[in-house]
Amino acid sequence: MKKRLKSIILSALMCVQLIMPTIEVQAAGTIYDNEIGTQDGYNYELWKDYGTTSMTLNDGGTFSCQWSDIGNALFRKGKKFDSTKTYQQIGDISIDYGCNYQPDGNSYLCVYGWSVDPLVEYYIVESWGSWRPPGADSKGTITVDGGTYDVYETTRVNMPSIQGDTTFKQYWSVRTSRRTSGTISVTDHFRAWENMGMPMGKLYETALNVEGYQSNGWADVYQNVINIRENTTVKVECEDMTILGEYAGRIDKPFDGVGLYANNDSCQYTQYFANDCNNFTLRGCSNNENMARIDLLIGGEYKGTFYFGDAYPAEYTIRNVYHGTGNQTVALKVTSDDGLWDAYVDYLVID
Repeated sequence: MKKRLKSIILSALMCVQLIMPTIEVQAAGTIYDNEIGTQDGYNYELWKDYGTTSMTLNDGGTFSCQWSDIGNALFRKGKKFDSTKTYQQIGDISIDYGCNYQPDGNSYLCVYGWSVDPLVEYYIVESWGSWRPPGADSKGTITVDGGTYDVYETTRVNMPSIQGDTTFKQYWSVRTSRRTSGTISVTDHFRAWENMGMPMGKLYETALNVEGYQSNGWADVYQNVINIRENTTVKVECEDMTILGEYAGRIDKPFDGVGLYANNDSCQYTQYFANDCNNFTLRGCSNNENMARIDLLIGGEYKGTFYFGDAYPAEYTIRNVYHGTGNQTVALKVTSDDGLWDAYVDYLVID
């Protein structure tokens, strides 16, 4: 969390704020020194090492802050989780925000948080002052919410964290152009990071953060609404399904799954549907460069075909599939085998 200019911005004094007691605040007010608490349904925190600061706690996630002659100061409001659920289990997280952001020197406006197992400190930086963090080489770019972000992965060695002094990763998405209002699809960054080999763990915190380092400035966060849409995604491993057919069987390469080798080979299971329309995503591949085809059947009715063009595992989605509610048999079945390919299936996701 705490930062150093020209390096990974993280203060060695973070341990001070980690052990501070939680203070409950029931109405708007202004705080001037280090404090952690809850107010109007949001977790808040003011942390500084030295200097002059103030943070006015307004309705919901909104707040205003000022800083001058500081070493490092952070002001944030967000949601703390209990470190027992992954972002997939919590649901899709997004933040609608707006901020009159007026830094004078080194500062940035970002989404900030931690995950555990693995221990990760993460940042989604929307705007900054005189220096663009984190001072490292980009792993590549992603596009989220219509903007382009550079992605970085850095390592802190034996530094303060929510689990004491230890070594941990930092993940960064930093916009290539500044903005101070809009929607931040936080979960989309998590997914993109994992696709780039940067695994997330169980969530500890997600917050909108204003930070200053050896600078002056002020900010008025006039909008900060954290939205969490409950994730109703179901993921079923194909090897856990009932395997049917003369040749079908379990495989352990290129993944643990099921091999479908001839027409009428299938795997199936019973799924309860509360809704009558869902997206279905199958991860699989062919055994060679020829196109493999796996049909989706629900309640015995054909609903579409998954296509896999080569031997590299990939996901294929059939969207807006209408089907009945209640218990239904979901089957993955080969019906168009021409003897030139075999189909390997890994898992099915229903969203």
